[in-house]
Amino acid sequence: MQASQSSSDTATPAQLQTARTALDAWVREVVSWHFDPATGSPFWLDYAQKLGWDPREKVAGLADLHLLGLFEDEWLRGGPVQRWVPKGMAGKPVFVFETGGTTGTPKTRINCEDFRIDYEVFSTTLPDEHFPKGSNWLMLGPSGPRRLRLAVEHLAQHRGGISFCVDLDPRWVIKLIKKGWSEHLQAYKDHVIDQAVTILQANHDIKCMFTTPKLLESLALRLESMGTTIRKAGITGIFSGGTEFTPQWNRFAQEELLDGAYMTPTYGNTLMGLAASAPSGPHNNYTIAYYAPQPRAVVEVVDFDDPQKLV
Repeated sequence: MQASQSSSDTATPAQLQTARTALDAWVREVVSWHFDPATGSPFWLDYAQKLGWDPREKVAGLADLHLLGLFEDEWLRGGPVQRWVPKGMAGKPVFVFETGGTTGTPKTRINCEDFRIDYEVFSTTLPDEHFPKGSNWLMLGPSGPRRLRLAVEHLAQHRGGISFCVDLDPRWVIKLIKKGWSEHLQAYKDHVIDQAVTILQANHDIKCMFTTPKLLESLALRLESMGTTIRKAGITGIFSGGTEFTPQWNRFAQEELLDGAYMTPTYGNTLMGLAASAPSGPHNNYTIAYYAPQPRAVVEVVDFDDPQKLV
């Protein structure tokens, strides 16, 4: 199944109202659950006591979330991490995912099922023609304590395949860049690409891949030096994400790197989840339009100096 939404689509008033209604209902459900003494986490139950009023009684939808104040992501640094585990999840396995960790103690986010749900929703946007059900995957991206690795692995399993992963430590990459050790940086990148090539040459019938723009380019150039291409290596579908993913790079990749393999842009992070893109290519001048997995997440453009003000 492929998402039919395109960047030129305009929602009707009825569709907008339906979306707002669903979003408000989801906000009420989430607030009710997390601030209920029977199901909430120690952090949010303590937060409600400090507020001096019951969020379940005042927060009726998205527009009311400002009553809770801004969430400070610095709260996520350090422990005890158990303060984030809801009573309603008692007894369930808990995962801990971390952000980059390049500016001190990493921010941590606990997870039980969320990453699986996000990627099962995302799976419905992938065209089976290019991401065949039952196909194996290559995860050419960060490993370690990150949501992405387990999420891509679950995506492969959800679609009936197996995920093969490389070993990549982005924290070490950042240190190499900061120290100006360009020779070591190149050697480490070569080490990561060596792993990817080895997996692709091992007859695992890999047809799908996640990677970042920089690693995709490095892999394509390595394969070109070997007299082959990403498509000839067996890859038919790629989803890729990262801050480098611009319309200009998108066009460069599709014209110079992919040799006809299909690629879809994505945007995601440890805190929000995954936003899929509408199909992008020559038909829309390679424009990238991301759609948050609403109602589970919503994106708003706000004033830099006043986050409560929409722009």
